Amino acid sequence: MYCAGLYRTGVLPMAAIAVVSVAILGATPLITESPQPPSPVPETTAAPPLAQLPPELPVIVVPRMRPFLSSYRLPDTMSFARESVPIHLWQVRERIEYEFYRFLEDEGDSIILAKRTGRCFPPAERQLAEAGMPDDLKYILLVESKCISAAYSKAKASGPWQFIPRTGRLFSLENNIWKDDRRNLELSTEAAIKYLKKLHEMFGDWSLAMAAYNAGESRVMKAMHEQHIKDYWRLHYVSETMRYVPRVIAVKEIFSQPEKYLGLVKGDLYSPLNTEIVTFNIAEKQRHLAVVAEQYGTYFLELKLLNPEISKDYLPRGVHRIKIPRRAEDCPTVCLKADQLSH
Repeated sequence: MYCAGLYRTGVLPMAAIAVVSVAILGATPLITESPQPPSPVPETTAAPPLAQLPPELPVIVVPRMRPFLSSYRLPDTMSFARESVPIHLWQVRERIEYEFYRFLEDEGDSIILAKRTGRCFPPAERQLAEAGMPDDLKYILLVESKCISAAYSKAKASGPWQFIPRTGRLFSLENNIWKDDRRNLELSTEAAIKYLKKLHEMFGDWSLAMAAYNAGESRVMKAMHEQHIKDYWRLHYVSETMRYVPRVIAVKEIFSQPEKYLGLVKGDLYSPLNTEIVTFNIAEKQRHLAVVAEQYGTYFLELKLLNPEISKDYLPRGVHRIKIPRRAEDCPTVCLKADQLSH
């Protein structure tokens, strides 16, 4: 009504035109000569800014460098210790494959095992060759102890070949408060060769000999008699013994070819330690190994690692033979000191 009356009179002040333009057009009103002060705007709490989402991360596709485990296959023919493995039998293949893929699955552990072979295999290979025994028997070391001389089991088996005390004594491995010869690689390898040779003569078969090495000859013979069999691969026995021989065969397949299965070349393996054997006498009641180590230019930890058969931190009175780092030919200071303290 107000606007209509204004139009009828034909008189429309400038302030009114501004109001009308705001109401109709939503335009900003014109400023008159005497502007009115703006009305105070009540303070309001500003709304928090919206959370900024992180930019989308780019998808990085890393090519798979190592083939899937399924790409590795057992060969169609296998042998161990000059004897054929009946891989054509379904249950034999499955048992060996089970161990084969388990070793490959734990790649990190298998790489360390392969590296250790460079250090622990050479002495065993030399002793097996001198005894006329199959070289393949060295792979038992990986299954028994992972080439760890100080390995110890719940059954009180000790050393790289895992002799229990009674069997160790049968093959001249001394075990007392001061030392345990089962942990000496060379001495225990000599005992293992004698034991395996005896078992092979008893069973006439390396698979059965290894099973007997694991479970005991009397137990294996009893099971064979009850089941009317003469073949390891047809023997039903405890799980550990049924897995033992397949495990050794799988180990041979993998660790005889570390470049194929683990990407390792010969130079990646741990090198044999350069050591020598020294004989010395202790006149006093006992001598700490730290003192002995100092005599021969080494240190306590290294001396313990080189001689895992030494059970204590001391050696008693008497004559001892220990392994030390090989000394240079021109070692007058260290060698003279060692010779003086050895008497």
